[in-house]
Amino acid sequence: MTRRGERNGQRKVTIVDTTLRDGEQTAGVVFANQEKVRICKLLDEIGVHQIEAGIPVMGGDEQEAIREIVSLGLNASIMAWNRAVIKDIKASIDCGVDAVAISISSSDIHIKYKLGTTRQKVLKAMREAAEFAKSHNLYVSVNAEDASRTDMDFLLEFARVARDAGADRLRFCDTVGILDPFTTYEKVKRLVEEIGIDVEMHTHNDFGMATANALAGVRAGATHVGVTVNGLGERAGNAALEEVVMALKYTMDIDLAFNTRRFRELSEYVARASARELPAWKAIVGTNMFAHESGIHADGTLKHPNTYEVFDPEEVGLQRQIVIGKHSGKSAIINKFQKEYGIRLNELEAAEILARVRALAVDLKRSLFDKELIYIYEDLQKEKEGRRGIG
Repeated sequence: MTRRGERNGQRKVTIVDTTLRDGEQTAGVVFANQEKVRICKLLDEIGVHQIEAGIPVMGGDEQEAIREIVSLGLNASIMAWNRAVIKDIKASIDCGVDAVAISISSSDIHIKYKLGTTRQKVLKAMREAAEFAKSHNLYVSVNAEDASRTDMDFLLEFARVARDAGADRLRFCDTVGILDPFTTYEKVKRLVEEIGIDVEMHTHNDFGMATANALAGVRAGATHVGVTVNGLGERAGNAALEEVVMALKYTMDIDLAFNTRRFRELSEYVARASARELPAWKAIVGTNMFAHESGIHADGTLKHPNTYEVFDPEEVGLQRQIVIGKHSGKSAIINKFQKEYGIRLNELEAAEILARVRALAVDLKRSLFDKELIYIYEDLQKEKEGRRGIG
């Protein structure tokens, strides 16, 4: 598959979005077919390279949605998820996808208790499924489910068999999210160096390290990263699309040339479609990303945004906010009144307003609304007029 949005001589990283598959496996989340189509269009317009659109063998609405997505003629590759079972792959072929993910457990705990089989039977099923898919000219990702808990020697054998069966890449699945970035780096580096197969990072967020582990995998040589919008997914979710793309750009100097200005739009749509809150404190797309209240922070940001912002808010579809509350300083008050209300305050007026702002913010246990700030200003002006009248 081709990779879009790369610059000559730059490290190649392919983004594989699985919002419609792993994201929809979030407990209680169901996307309507028209929502799936809309999400795919948005992902494609933003620049996502490959979209894992669903599980064809489920039949019914799932197949209908995947067929419609395929018919859109998007730039992105459309992948379907399968067990290592021939009938699953046949269902994917019938839907017209150009790529398949073939998933089977590789850890002993899964092989024994989930599959009730043996390592050799796992390898046989995986090899036969991969060979069948390749014989139908499909791009093939072989998914090592629970790779992070798989015996390393067996994982290397698993990857070698997948490669020899024609698989285009190995999906390294941290299925229960137990990895840390240091262990991730060591495991992926060994896989890449010893087997020589493209590796996709598929990381879960059970310990809050999904994005960090995905980046560690890339640093170790992984060429693909599996993500979901807003980090949707089983249990604590997956590595978030918006976090991975921006972290690649600003911490690893890998600019995928995505249309990141539409990240907030995409995140809001998926949040509504999934009936899941988009928290104000969400990394990259949360409204608090560029909201400043602390006097020192607000003053620094007003003087030069880069003092407290790594990138401009517009780059991800947000706007900067100077919030007025308990921790505000005089410079924020002066700036707020001048720029938003057209009122020029002197230092004494700003100090008097700030004292009242802090007292009211404590009473209300929150920052203040614009009307409340105007009321404070008006009350102060009336008091001044009253004092002048008495004098």
